[in-house]
Amino acid sequence: MQSFPTSGVPTPNAKVFVEGRYRKLTRDLPQTVFFCPDCKGHPRRRKGCERCEGFGKLSRDSVQELVGWVLGAAFKTRKNKFHGAGREDVNVRMLGEGRTFVVELLNPKCFEVDLAACEAEINRRNEGRLEVLGLHWTEKTRVAQIKEEQHAKEYRALVRAAAPLDPAKVAALVGPRLEIVQKTPSRVAHRRADMDRQRWIEVTKAELATPAEDGTPQFELVVRAQHGTYVKEAISGEGGSTRPSISELVGSASECVELDVLAILGSEGEAKPTPPPPPSFGAFLDD
Repeated sequence: MQSFPTSGVPTPNAKVFVEGRYRKLTRDLPQTVFFCPDCKGHPRRRKGCERCEGFGKLSRDSVQELVGWVLGAAFKTRKNKFHGAGREDVNVRMLGEGRTFVVELLNPKCFEVDLAACEAEINRRNEGRLEVLGLHWTEKTRVAQIKEEQHAKEYRALVRAAAPLDPAKVAALVGPRLEIVQKTPSRVAHRRADMDRQRWIEVTKAELATPAEDGTPQFELVVRAQHGTYVKEAISGEGGSTRPSISELVGSASECVELDVLAILGSEGEAKPTPPPPPSFGAFLDD
């Protein structure tokens, strides 16, 4: 068992950093605690809150909580911070080799922790919802590193169209990179500056899919997109806020009804190598 190097005596204000990757297999799981925007989860204010009905949160749990409950019990602390290398929307699955994260455990009372056993327990408890990979000790410097790195991503999108589709137009989506301009989407306008963003997307697969239950036509895409691209709006166009959009190119108003992250890529869309074995403790001190 690899344990944290320490004298075994709890240190006031100590912090431990554990790194890994997560795969999110469901469409109802936020990355971090989803506190109610009205009561903020406050113990007193949430009692009369109509929006969350006194729960204090808008989701049952999160990646942070499912990972933090197991690590917190092992390290004997209830406090942690979750740092992700980006994040996906609640209803977007994170597949492939997963997304890098660091859990910062605050004031731990125990340091003799078997991270392999923690990883197995997290996966046992959350089979079919969440999987974590490669838990290992890391350093505080990794938090800034994973947050500052820029990565393109590969997505699978199931798209529903408002009008019958021309198969030739759908097939023609596959081709060279498309330069687009995106205004800040309405769904994030409360926390993002209102500005135009130049991004690129590249469709590598486009084909008709089985129609929806009501007969509405659908098609499926595999798309590579630059870091910071709002993929759902790149598909719908959101009333012209993204130009050009997939909707424009296929000649029908379209909406992304399912979205999966298939891979985290390099900044220019190149495939990243398979993650290396976990580094030994202290490997980042000389960086």
